Amino acid sequence: MRIGMSLNYAGGFAETVVELADYEKAGLDIVFVPEAYSFDAVSQLGFIAAKTERLQIASGILQLYSRTPTLTAMTAAGLDYVSGGRFVLGIGASGPQVIEGWHGVPYDSPVGRTREIIEICRAVWRRERLQYAGRHYTIPLPPDQGTGLGKALKLINHPVRERIPIVVAALGPKNVEMAAELAEGWEPIFYFPEKAASVWGAPLAAGAALRDPSLGPLDVVAQAGLAIGEDVTGYLELGRPVLALYIGGMGAKGRNFYHDLAVRFGYEAEAVAIQEAYLSGRKDEAAALVPGSLLAGTSLIGPRSLVAERVAAMRESGVTTLNVTPIAATHAERVRLIEQVRDLAG
Repeated sequence: MRIGMSLNYAGGFAETVVELADYEKAGLDIVFVPEAYSFDAVSQLGFIAAKTERLQIASGILQLYSRTPTLTAMTAAGLDYVSGGRFVLGIGASGPQVIEGWHGVPYDSPVGRTREIIEICRAVWRRERLQYAGRHYTIPLPPDQGTGLGKALKLINHPVRERIPIVVAALGPKNVEMAAELAEGWEPIFYFPEKAASVWGAPLAAGAALRDPSLGPLDVVAQAGLAIGEDVTGYLELGRPVLALYIGGMGAKGRNFYHDLAVRFGYEAEAVAIQEAYLSGRKDEAAALVPGSLLAGTSLIGPRSLVAERVAAMRESGVTTLNVTPIAATHAERVRLIEQVRDLAG
């Protein structure tokens, strides 16, 4: 398995980038830079490309609605160029609160838009003269929708690769099926290996049946907090407010994908209680309601023997990239965690 790490979009980015060389030496394979309503990920990815040599760099994720499909393709090609072919394009729909609240555009048809963006990106990277007639995107713009002066163009530059890997962040059955069909990789959130087959097995199989063999096996990217030791189980508690935020606060009732995922994991009563408390402003209560089994099942935290079992469970469920958040008091200890999980993952 590859070992990845996500950077924190809320702060401390520059300091972490200075330390990336140590993580790279410890066996880190890929670093993911998120983009919410924070600093943009692209400028930070370019900075990382200049500061590293071997490490793959990935957007984790660029939101579908925040850029035109062609700008997404241009950006990916540019980052692949400045990194010497080390970029992975992570894309995802995000949610209506961010897309409509921050970007001011309608949150509609995430599955259809993802499919069309993937197709457009690959056409751009092949340097085809771009002519695309989809349900959501038409390029060039038809004369009756603009000045009539639009013309089919192709990318001026020659990309390093005409097939830049694409990883799709997806949770719902239709989106997961589409990712398994079209993308090089799939990134769920709160990955619980023992429950993955029952929740995502059918859409993954349906997508795989339609998959072009030239794409290769699907890269399954699983996120998890990482701490190894006899006295680290307290770190599990750090996940409580995060899970409470997503299950309870990342969306309204009836429109919260993470709440729905917790229900599909078998925590319906707990998810309802967490959401009720969180939306009522009782965030500490919501955090306290997060089940311990959910915290443990989606983490790599505990004695080395336990973490080894969890890594094996991840591998057996189909995970090929572990995207970890090392939790320790010092930089040296966090680097050591990367070394340890590298050994466990093989």
